[in-house]
Amino acid sequence: MPEHHRLAQSLSWPHLVALGVGAIVGTGILTLIGVGAGKAGPAVILSFAIAGLICACASLAYAEVATMIPASGSAYTYSYTVFGELIAWMVGVALILEYTLVVSAVAVGWSGYAAGFLQSIGMGLPSALVQGPELGGIINLPAIFIIVVVAGLLIAGTRESATLNAILVVIKLLALAMFIAVALPYFDPSHFEPFMPYGFPKTGAAGSEVGVMAAAAIIFFAFYGFDAIATAAEEAKNPSRDLAIGIVGSMVLCVIIYMAVAAAAIGALATTAFANSPEPLALILREINQPWAARVLGASAVIALPTVILAFFYGQSRIFFTVARDGLLPQSLARVSSRGTPVRITIFTAIVTSVFAGLIPLAEIAALANAGTLAAFVAVCAAMLTMRVREPDRERKFRAPAAWVVGTIGIAGCLYLFISLPLKTQQFFVTAQIIGVILYMFYGSRAAEKARAGA
Repeated sequence: MPEHHRLAQSLSWPHLVALGVGAIVGTGILTLIGVGAGKAGPAVILSFAIAGLICACASLAYAEVATMIPASGSAYTYSYTVFGELIAWMVGVALILEYTLVVSAVAVGWSGYAAGFLQSIGMGLPSALVQGPELGGIINLPAIFIIVVVAGLLIAGTRESATLNAILVVIKLLALAMFIAVALPYFDPSHFEPFMPYGFPKTGAAGSEVGVMAAAAIIFFAFYGFDAIATAAEEAKNPSRDLAIGIVGSMVLCVIIYMAVAAAAIGALATTAFANSPEPLALILREINQPWAARVLGASAVIALPTVILAFFYGQSRIFFTVARDGLLPQSLARVSSRGTPVRITIFTAIVTSVFAGLIPLAEIAALANAGTLAAFVAVCAAMLTMRVREPDRERKFRAPAAWVVGTIGIAGCLYLFISLPLKTQQFFVTAQIIGVILYMFYGSRAAEKARAGA
């Protein structure tokens, strides 16, 4: 590969584990535990377990395929290699939607924390500058600001960004450990009764779905992020070892953290008291008369939430980079700087996500990110099983245990979660895929063919 299309190898497995934990532990556990409690009651713990099991199966498939195909681009690249260009393009559309929405949504969430913090110290911004037009404002400046800062870090260098990310991840984990330590003395077993008030499957009218699976379909957002590690394949020093450790290690660590936080939260306060709160953990701490802990948790969110933006922004820019390198986007975007970082595509990604974060309220369509991720996970599990049939004797640095069981659970579980998503989310996803196929027919296929001819 020409040098100007080659990424620098600068990351070791601790960087990758921190990148995964940084992406996984964030907005999901800080906010979605409240949304999940509103849909499932105390059985939100079961929702966490189901979403975690499905993600664990997908992570094992990712680990096997990523070590066989150690190239940037995650599920897009694996689909390109195993299934061909059209399927890869559709998976790429799903991933780009996922990452764009996650980066934008978390930036808007960080903006809310930051605006509240500035207000508390007498430096509050006008409301017109912290909300988009549809919410009565002009533009969400803090959201754009944090995206620009993260973009600058990634342009400065991948290793430097990963090191800072690791420090912020430690702060975030200490804050969650503090929450568990403060909340546990107030544990009340009666808060777990009735355990499953809304039943197991998704029920209810469109827009107000409830049940364990309805909660799991939304809480799923809180688990994915390990796929951002797969986008770092080309930049890993020893991809055959480091990718498996990073992907599986970050998932196991985060499942343990989430189950502990959920149990402590429900034990300290009945789910009806914090269901659908935008800041459920801080609310719980205030309700048990620990306002100092609530302030510490809020401050840690302002400091550490950018790790989620950094991890997904990193993944988004690498997917754009790989799609451009294949010719499905202008190849001029797929050039790296003298430091081995893709500056042009990082700036392009910052512009796209800033438009969403600065101007558009994402509350109603945030679940669309889950739809894109579920499609990518199905593709990776299918790729693993296809490669087991197509090339059974090929060397695998990491082999998923009981591959057919793991792959089947991953595919079936992701499809069940997709069915459990809100109807509006499903419609948005199908519409985006139809638009993507039309773009491929009229632009992508010819552009990719031209790029191959010129290679």
